[in-house]
Amino acid sequence: MKRTQLFLTIIQVPVDYLMLLFAALTAYGLRLSDWAIALKPIQFQLTVAEFFALSAWAAVIWIAIFAIAGLYSTNPNKKFAKETVKIVLACTVGLAAIALYVLFTQQLFDSRFLIGVSWMLSIPYIIVGRLIVQLIKSVLHNAGIGLRQVVIVGDDEMTMQLVDTFADRPSLGYRVMARYKQFTPSVQKKIRPAAIDEIIFTNPRDNQDQALRAMDFCHEHHLVFKYSADLFSSYASHRTVHPLAGVPIVELKRTRLDGWGRVLKRLADVVMSLVLLVLLSPVFAGIWLFLRLESKGPVIYKNERIGFRGETFMVYKFRSMYVEYCTGSQFGEKGKRALKKEQALIAKQNTRKGPIYKVGNDPRITPIGKVLRRFSLDELPQFVNVLLGTMSIVGPRPHQPREVEGYVKEHKKVFSVKPGITGLAQISGRSDLPYAEEVRLDVFYIEHWHPFLDMIIFLKTPFILLKRRKAL
Repeated sequence: MKRTQLFLTIIQVPVDYLMLLFAALTAYGLRLSDWAIALKPIQFQLTVAEFFALSAWAAVIWIAIFAIAGLYSTNPNKKFAKETVKIVLACTVGLAAIALYVLFTQQLFDSRFLIGVSWMLSIPYIIVGRLIVQLIKSVLHNAGIGLRQVVIVGDDEMTMQLVDTFADRPSLGYRVMARYKQFTPSVQKKIRPAAIDEIIFTNPRDNQDQALRAMDFCHEHHLVFKYSADLFSSYASHRTVHPLAGVPIVELKRTRLDGWGRVLKRLADVVMSLVLLVLLSPVFAGIWLFLRLESKGPVIYKNERIGFRGETFMVYKFRSMYVEYCTGSQFGEKGKRALKKEQALIAKQNTRKGPIYKVGNDPRITPIGKVLRRFSLDELPQFVNVLLGTMSIVGPRPHQPREVEGYVKEHKKVFSVKPGITGLAQISGRSDLPYAEEVRLDVFYIEHWHPFLDMIIFLKTPFILLKRRKAL
């Protein structure tokens, strides 16, 4: 998802909240007007500050109702008429909730006018707020900001309809970077994944092999793949259908971790990592002291890993090896010599098959390092990675660039989400699992992500750490 679209979806929440407050305050002002007082004198003693406080809490409940009603969907092609119907229904449900509260708490002040007028005003106010956000979105798109860069594959009337419509209506949010009649190997080489966001296939029924090749290409390079809606829907386990320029379009979802799922997971990561870093600070201090007393060298070991969308980052760990055996750019020429020693050990003592290696009975590990690795305490500094946004608490394990070089295209799907400190594969066997099984579990996690799944994995992790591993 484009950051612009995600940002506009997020700011819709405070905009709706402010509009609800404006509606309530307008209702309060109308109740104090001469004509309203002439109709019925005021019988309650409720100051504007007290009413504002009550309205602020009521607005929070209404926002929750809006979310349940699907008013904060990240779909960029929402229909305004359907949005309006949802707004009316959600505001009515909110009115019913407040009416029930007043009924059961037996409020003594004359609140029916305030509640009724607040409800009537909330609907047009919310609609105006959403039109303002939509106007901002259109202005940005017309200025070329936040447009989704797309490649269209097809050679029929529907294809040209999409191309012409996107060119004439930039407010739709799409820019056609190229159009190809077919998705051939030569065309595939011409496409620069870093320069586009989506591939739209308009006639895959006639070219199913090419469509599947395009879908694999999108999965490998973390692009959105869309196709016309009357075609091979059985291939998509997570999909959404929406009209685009008058053409029914199906979008394949790589993961549920998009839109609000992505926002919620990031918020949970920040909060949990901050809490854990504070709670575990005595443990950090103790490990730092022991490592300082045991051997020379830095306490924190930085190692290059591949993360979200194939980007390289430095993962932080407590050093568990003698410094002369530590690889990586952190140690300069010593690190290069250590790498040669490591490759010799891998050739003799590797306990894993596939692109990922694991040295059994590793002689490079210090005595304290063995304890740290036994309980995965060496990975505690990765909560700093979580705060920095390069990792998540739960997700696939990040691997080194030289390991990633051995990936086949099926393995690269793990780059669809941020790597994690723990994950489904870790609680299912830690590093003792065959790599093919690890990938299968990671893909399952990506496709079936849910906040409760993260919570279960996180709660299970401490118990898994108590189990003995086959080798260190």
